[in-house]
Amino acid sequence: METQDVTHYKTLVAKLPLLKQEIGKVIIGQQEAIDEVLIALLAGGHCLLEGVPGLAKTLMVRTMADALAMRFKRIQFTPDLMPGDIVGTEILEEDHETGKKFFQFNRGPIFANVVLADEINRTPPKTQAAMLEAMQEYKVTYGGNDYALPQPFLIIATQNPIEQAGTYPLPEAQLDRFLLYIKLSYPSEQEELDVLRSTTGTGRPELQTILSDQDILDLQQLTRQVFISDELIMYINQLVRASRPQDSPSAFVKQWGEWGAGPRAGQALVLCAKARAVLNERYSVIPDDIKLLAYPVLRHRIALNFRADAEGITTDRVIKELLNTVK
Repeated sequence: METQDVTHYKTLVAKLPLLKQEIGKVIIGQQEAIDEVLIALLAGGHCLLEGVPGLAKTLMVRTMADALAMRFKRIQFTPDLMPGDIVGTEILEEDHETGKKFFQFNRGPIFANVVLADEINRTPPKTQAAMLEAMQEYKVTYGGNDYALPQPFLIIATQNPIEQAGTYPLPEAQLDRFLLYIKLSYPSEQEELDVLRSTTGTGRPELQTILSDQDILDLQQLTRQVFISDELIMYINQLVRASRPQDSPSAFVKQWGEWGAGPRAGQALVLCAKARAVLNERYSVIPDDIKLLAYPVLRHRIALNFRADAEGITTDRVIKELLNTVK
């Protein structure tokens, strides 16, 4: 890497604490969730946010997009939402000079840098599937033509854990395409007091733009260059393989697990560990990066059996056991 590139990357990495500071002007608390969303952005993946209403999920995503000067679109998922409402549709146009009519592709809200898929589990699987190609291939195919999505591109989906009536659980194939599954918790007492004081007046904080689109693309390139030792890659591989009941050395996993994580989970954990290193202004991965990110990376890639559901065993409990078993 040339000296000029090193200086450029160091300048960008030094702006990441400023970015979190800007987001903190609007979002009080939820620091772990904010870090994990930024990790997904740096790693070039998508994330699923789960939390009860009123935890500022939408505000968090919009604030991040504003601080990054990224084009933001929100899609409210409802039972009657159609695939064309997401990706776009063709409309009949007329050339005023020649009088000829032709079909013009009218791009949908997915053509943005940050797309908030609000309450994604409220729409049927057919509409949910419309996002699969965009999430994996970063393009939309319509009428035999490919339309590239803008870069950088990040989908953040939300779902409500307490309302199940009228919802359509996400298929496992679509869940696996989310890099991280992030759970938001209630704020602490002091954080909640700060929210009440800061959001019920007339003042509104003004956000500064910290990073441009190209800056994010450069940081994504830097993330892939972060060093990770062979020992840590082996540790990640053993951790993922141990999540599979048939291969696991843990009796706990064998007892409660239905099936475990696939190879994509290992890839996700490596990339996210590298991204966390960059977010913390480091250029090599340490074990804590892996241990802390094992939960959002694996919790939607491990399926438990009926007995586990009946006993109240959660995937986070299984992941904790994996971390204690695999050294």
